[in-house]
This record gives sequence, C-alpha cells and structure tokens, in this order.
Amino acid sequence: MPTTRIAFAASPVPAAQEAQRALIAAHGQCLPAEADVVVALGGDGFMLQSLHATQGGKAPVYGMNCGAIGFLMNSFSLEGLPDRLAAAEETVINPLSMRAETRDGRMVQALAINEVSLLRAGPQAAKLRISVDGRVRLEELVCDGALVATPAGSTAYNYSAHGPILPIWADVLALTAMAAFRPRRWRGALLPKRALVRFEVLEPDKRPVMADADSRSVSNVLSVEIRSEPEVRHRILFDPGHGLDERLINEQFV
Repeated sequence: MPTTRIAFAASPVPAAQEAQRALIAAHGQCLPAEADVVVALGGDGFMLQSLHATQGGKAPVYGMNCGAIGFLMNSFSLEGLPDRLAAAEETVINPLSMRAETRDGRMVQALAINEVSLLRAGPQAAKLRISVDGRVRLEELVCDGALVATPAGSTAYNYSAHGPILPIWADVLALTAMAAFRPRRWRGALLPKRALVRFEVLEPDKRPVMADADSRSVSNVLSVEIRSEPEVRHRILFDPGHGLDERLINEQFV
C-alpha cells in the first residue's frame, strides 16, 4: 500500500523513543487521523494499545518490534520503511466485547483484542458457572481463573494456560481454564465465534473474582458476558510471509 503520510507512535522504552526520533527525522510525522498508516514502535502490549487507540480510524497499524516478544510486530529496521509499507499484507481481526456486572451494581463494558480473563482475587479458588448461548454447560468450575481468547490472542495468556493455538481464519474462540481443580484438569472448549459466553461468580463474598480485558481490570465481578464484536475491525499490516496465519502455524512447531 503506497503511502507518504505516516504517524509514528512509540512506547516509553528508550529504544522505541530513539527509533521514533530517527524515523520522524527521515519520514516526517503527521496526526493519526490524517495518516495513511500508523507505525507503532514497541512490543505486543504497545501494539494492543495502538490498535485500541486507532479504533474507528481509517489507517491500519504496522508494528516494528522494540520490545521483548513482538508476536504482533514486524522486525525492526530504520531502513526501507516506505518499501516495506508498500509491500505489507493486511490482516483484519475482530475484538471481544466484555460486559461485566460488579457487586456494587456497576455495568462495565470493554473491548479486548487478545482475551477476556476472569481471575481469583483472593486466597481461595474461584467458583464459576459457565453458560453458552443461554444454556448452562458447566454448573461449577473451581479454578484459579478462566478466559476466552481470540485466534489473534491464542498464543498469549491462553497458550500459557495450555489452551489451543487457533488459526487466524478460524471462526472459533478458545475457552480455557487456569489451574482447574474441579472438574479435575478441565482444559476448556472450542466455541463458535458467534457464541455468547457467560460466567457467573459463585460465592462472590468468599471467593472474589476480577475480570480483565486487555489490561483493563474490573474488581469484584458477579457476572461477565463475552462475545466477538464483528462491527469492530482492527487492521494490522505484516511483511509478506510473516503474517499472523504463518506465525500461528509456526508457533506450534517451535
């Protein structure tokens, strides 16, 4: 995609800040709302921030890794950026929508590109009831937590919790438990992308639970509803041959 208008954004780490200064000196800087592309400099966490910040805008996001992992990022180089942007391939992903009810009566909504997780917030394991599309599927899950992950987020927290890696084109979500005690070693389920997942917190006074959507945390939740949000489209650019589909397959053979 040919472009001359680039908006550079950088995480606070010194390497990203230095790279931003060098790239602005070479290519100029414009506002994200006026840009043809946003170049995000940092790690995966900053990439998620950049995608949320540019939601609803016209410009896709091209990441260059100045952080630790960079699964959502391209390799870093100060050279050849216009050519790389012109050759980049686009991937479109949909986030998850979280709707959490708290013990004090609040209703909190948030979007998550990687996953929505529920985590115990006290010394005792959480007790959760899980429903899918209005039907109770698991009456009681005793665990440290549970999450629903998108394909794009399936190699993050979900994979660390022994959840499956999902192909980027798969119309499914991963429901994964963390340290399930009852049912013993229950690992979770694969659900249709269109499914509405509802968690109800059992014994919330004794076993408090928090919810988290891409690092936006909500304390003392009573219930959490999660579904894919098809109306929101995040556009990510990758160098040819290094897109999310290839990375998700490759991750399973590392």
